[in-house]
Amino acid sequence: MTISLLTALTIFIFGTMIGSFLNVVIYRIPKGESIVFPASKCQSCQTPLKWYHNIPILSWLFLRGKCAFCGEPIAKQYPVVELVTGLIFTALYFKLGLVWYLPFVAGSFAALFALVMIDFKYMAVPDSVNFTALAFALVQPDFLHAAMYAAIAAGGLYLIGLLSSLIARREAMGGADVIVAGTMGALLGFPNFFVAIFLSAVLAMIPALIKRDSGVPFVPFLAMATFIVYLYDTQATQLLEKLIYG
Repeated sequence: MTISLLTALTIFIFGTMIGSFLNVVIYRIPKGESIVFPASKCQSCQTPLKWYHNIPILSWLFLRGKCAFCGEPIAKQYPVVELVTGLIFTALYFKLGLVWYLPFVAGSFAALFALVMIDFKYMAVPDSVNFTALAFALVQPDFLHAAMYAAIAAGGLYLIGLLSSLIARREAMGGADVIVAGTMGALLGFPNFFVAIFLSAVLAMIPALIKRDSGVPFVPFLAMATFIVYLYDTQATQLLEKLIYG
């Protein structure tokens, strides 16, 4: 697999542009607003932004993190989301190379990243973003296996949640988790799906102990674990085999 630094830079820039769009998704979807219209505007003074105010990362730096019209601070979330999305796209390029399904895998992880931000901020997982992640995840060289893994993962987690709910006599797992499980199954296959589930529980352990009273959203940890295991799939499989067979 040949990796080009120029291609990597191009993909990073494209990723930051997608990250700029994710900021719109993260802000508007939970409010029930359109992600297409109206054009972006300052959240403080409501003045529509010029095109050069929307250049990923650079505009925020040039404006020194303040609105060009009213001078109010612009949240650091905007350049951070753009930067992280660019890094996600670049990491996937280094993992897969310039293959035809790279945009779909990147799109799935971008949607998962949007879910992470929305769930942390609003404790909500919009179905539109969740199903977008699943739809992109299914576009694989072996679609049938991806669809089968997604169905098994989602169905299995649904049955576990249903059984847990019956035992605990309260809802133990939300429908959003089941859809995310389907996305995980499509992207990772088996047995790496189980590695990601275990890793997500480990990642969530300390935050869950710290916020024992209020609780923490679990979807962000599922998404983070999926990305880690996807990048290090071979190592994850080897680790699982070592744990099972010694």
